[in-house]
Amino acid sequence: MSSNIDLVIFGARGDLSKRKLFPALFELDRAGLLTDSVRIAGVARQDMDSVIFIEQMHEELKSGAKEGQWDESAWKRFSRRLHYIKVDFAQKKEFAALNEWAIEKRTIIYYLATPPSLYGSICKHLHDANCVNSVSRIVLEKPIGDDLESSRSVNDTVGQYFTERNIYRIDHYLGKETVQNLLALRFANRMINSQWDNSCIDHVQITVAETVGIEGRWSYYDKVGQLRDMVQNHLLQLLCMVAMEPPNALQADEIRAEKVKLLRALSPITADNVVAQAVRGQYAAGWVAGEPVVGYMEEEGSESDSSNNETYVALKVMIDNWRWAGVPFYLRTGKRLQEKVTQVVITYKDNPHSLFPETDGEANNRLVINLQPNEGIQLEMVSKKHSLKERLGLEKRSLNLDFFDSSGDSRIPDAYERLFLEVIKGDQWLFVSRDEIEASWNWCDTLLDAWDDKKIGTKSYSAGSWGPSKAEILIENDGRSWYEGK
Repeated sequence: MSSNIDLVIFGARGDLSKRKLFPALFELDRAGLLTDSVRIAGVARQDMDSVIFIEQMHEELKSGAKEGQWDESAWKRFSRRLHYIKVDFAQKKEFAALNEWAIEKRTIIYYLATPPSLYGSICKHLHDANCVNSVSRIVLEKPIGDDLESSRSVNDTVGQYFTERNIYRIDHYLGKETVQNLLALRFANRMINSQWDNSCIDHVQITVAETVGIEGRWSYYDKVGQLRDMVQNHLLQLLCMVAMEPPNALQADEIRAEKVKLLRALSPITADNVVAQAVRGQYAAGWVAGEPVVGYMEEEGSESDSSNNETYVALKVMIDNWRWAGVPFYLRTGKRLQEKVTQVVITYKDNPHSLFPETDGEANNRLVINLQPNEGIQLEMVSKKHSLKERLGLEKRSLNLDFFDSSGDSRIPDAYERLFLEVIKGDQWLFVSRDEIEASWNWCDTLLDAWDDKKIGTKSYSAGSWGPSKAEILIENDGRSWYEGK
């Protein structure tokens, strides 16, 4: 890992920087994973100096630490890395301050924790201020556009100033330990890998459920919706990690190439099949965690009397390749649902003939991969009951791998900690390529066009439920049901 690294975080006083970016960097420093020479500059419009910035950062990090876990000595070491540079992102001349702070022959990583609409102007101003060279790297947060055309525009603009090998597009789900463990689970275990296809697997479910609502972002979210906000990036990336072919090597180019092949193999959802394979929902008033909550249209900042914007999506996705032919992938994601959970469930086919007829339809093995709130893997199996009354009574049991309990650590690293480490090392394996972005947008655009063509509206669901009843019908029509185990 290079020691001559400078990190420059644009939007340093924004919510993402306060909640995720600086806490992740602090934890890396506390773990001894940042070399002494790494410098960190926060860049924002606010008029302050480094002293005030560091004081505010101290209070924010300390207040966010768990009780009894604050390390003041680690903070003092970390604080010596910090600097603040005031820059109005729209003012070209103010970028000269970055050039003055930079040190020759050091690699600068620019992290844009800003709205994507600013990516182009920031890149241009950096270039014009001589702040970009052949080794400079840039990290981009989602969304990269809101359709295929706009994503190409963003990528073309950034690509004028940074080469593809120096562009790191974030999908923070790829930084989660459990997502990375999918590679180990699939490709390091012959028992698992040998049964990872349509001869053994009945179907796959991917659920990303949130209990929160719009959280004051109504004007933004109403132009985006859950398909663009969650499916195009997070759920399709999870789908890729589950379904892609083994890469030739665990290297960025090889892994990303397999994900692109998988995305291009997704069967399109068009006007011909959209009614049977896609559901849109919008939450109404209800109860979440015992508290009453308003519906989407009554949220703070609502700007109209009606909206067809979806806060929930359920999809039946088919993959047109030899490995997965005939295996449905059921995806669902939504806001104001019953629980906060991110989960991948692999359901295996039942035996062709059962010696235990009382278990017919009940004996499927399942591999349950939990990403949040608790990271771990469960294998659901059938075993004999401990009973003298029943000759061979059966029951379902789980083999449980709890990452937190088994790690021996006091905490599971946040996804951004891993992602920062990889961009510092210059490894893109956990970052999304341009080809992936365009392939996923191409597929999503087809679905969005189908919704428009068929004039498909949203189905109402009560906040605190698992979504509209239409989503239950979508999977029940195939003789299956959504997984509700723990």
